[in-house]
Amino acid sequence: MAIYKVGEMWYIDYYCEGRRIREPASKKEAEAREMLEARKTDIKRGEFRLPSKRRIKFEKYAQEYLEYAKINKRSWERDRVIIGHLMPHFKGMSLSKINPRHIEIYKRDRLKKVKPSTINRELTVFKAMFSLAKKWKYANENPVKEVRFLQETQYIMKILSEKEIRRLINASKGYLKAIILMALNTAMRKGEILNLRWNDVDFFKEYICIKETKSNVIRKIPMNSVVTATLKSIERKGDYVFSGRKPGEHYTDIFYYFKATCKKVGIEDLRFHDLRHTAATLMVTKGIDLVTVSKILGHSDITMTMKYAHPTPENKRNAVNALGSIFIKSENVDTIQPQEKKEGDLTSLLSDSKN
Repeated sequence: MAIYKVGEMWYIDYYCEGRRIREPASKKEAEAREMLEARKTDIKRGEFRLPSKRRIKFEKYAQEYLEYAKINKRSWERDRVIIGHLMPHFKGMSLSKINPRHIEIYKRDRLKKVKPSTINRELTVFKAMFSLAKKWKYANENPVKEVRFLQETQYIMKILSEKEIRRLINASKGYLKAIILMALNTAMRKGEILNLRWNDVDFFKEYICIKETKSNVIRKIPMNSVVTATLKSIERKGDYVFSGRKPGEHYTDIFYYFKATCKKVGIEDLRFHDLRHTAATLMVTKGIDLVTVSKILGHSDITMTMKYAHPTPENKRNAVNALGSIFIKSENVDTIQPQEKKEGDLTSLLSDSKN
């Protein structure tokens, strides 16, 4: 182990696991010696990791990652779209050469086109890619971990009114109309609807079986008459309910069609996921208990469903009236008459407590 100088730069020279390694250290000899001693200590402790010998270009690794994601991840279609945005920036670069600065430049360029929340989702996928690359020995570090995610504007959940629902449905056509009706009548997620297969639909028992869920727990959703009629109106062209133009393919996104329709009817800032929020809120306001709504939504914790419970003055009035009706109708309870003041009644007790 030694140090040597080339030009103005000092280098360190050492062996690890039978490999000779030379790397630039510093322009100062003392700092180079300190770095060499640190390497010696790390090697003795078994804490030093050799630089990866396997070099792979980003585009080659992206193909391998997508093959892995297709088998192991429910959201691999989303990953495919995101990698399509990463490709122009990192194509041709060795995976091991990508550093935090390159990612900061990507953030800066993407911010000119999309919202911070979109960039954060892309960085999340990029981070997952590097985590897997480390396991496969394609990279030694995960540079995305050194990059700060962007501050997002807190999204306000939008709930459609019944008038807005009618306008949106009436302005929709074809698959889009069917997909919107499905979302509003089942509270299914967009991915669950687009990935729905005909063999997941049971017209006899009138339910939809969702096998690919966010929680990885299969759930069944009963079909109402609107859903049944909607599904029966769709021509069967393949395994998928919303099949694509080519055999075996299906719709993977409806973003532009949905946004264009919302703009047409004057509904601003509506995400497709808000249809799920709307369906859940409507169920709650119609008196469906939160436990049932939670099961339909597929929430693992009922606290997630609580955000759809919006008590109104009218609902609270109905709640206490419901309690009162129990006493009014009961033959075994001596109820208090509003305009009578009997000895021992509630009004008397309140009056006595004040004196």
